[in-house]
Amino acid sequence: MENPPTVRTASADPGPQTAAGKVLWHFTVSLDGFVAGPGHAMDWMTGLSFRPGLVEEYAGTTGAVLGGRDGWDAFPDAGGIYGGAWQGPVFVLTHHPEDVRPAPGVTFLNCDAAEAVRIALTAADGKNVEVLSPTIGRQLLERGLIDEIDLHIAPVLLGDGIRLFDNPGGVPVRLELLNGDDRTATLDVRCRPVTADAG
Repeated sequence: MENPPTVRTASADPGPQTAAGKVLWHFTVSLDGFVAGPGHAMDWMTGLSFRPGLVEEYAGTTGAVLGGRDGWDAFPDAGGIYGGAWQGPVFVLTHHPEDVRPAPGVTFLNCDAAEAVRIALTAADGKNVEVLSPTIGRQLLERGLIDEIDLHIAPVLLGDGIRLFDNPGGVPVRLELLNGDDRTATLDVRCRPVTADAG
């Protein structure tokens, strides 16, 4: 009798994030791939739970944040990152820095995404740069400048909004898992709709 094939699956927990000077594309994402609702709405995240210590882990390993103008215009509060648990340099990439209101700790950049991430890495001083923009993340991914993509998949379907990755007509971008024995394994998620009476 032949031996059955070995099935390897990825662990659900990739382990703690480390501050190793990485460029980290980091988001909580809906099951259908959105990082925000229409108009950058984030109310869909209300009531989500995360593993204990997650916010502190990322706040402690982040040296700088790089975001885009649309996100900044929707949430112009550098002190609100990780609910205020993180303080540090914030860089906002914009084509029109002349028409933004200055904010403490925020530098508005009008340059190429690669140059912006270089500036942010210098400011991060050996810690990670968190990219909090789908558009900038895609540009950096195309240039080979993203070291890791960290996603927290929320059990919600938005159906509309701002996608993590939009690349119409492009080729698939292959990724490898950083947790588990099989770096090509699929991630299994099992959900069911919440009924009104399940509140």
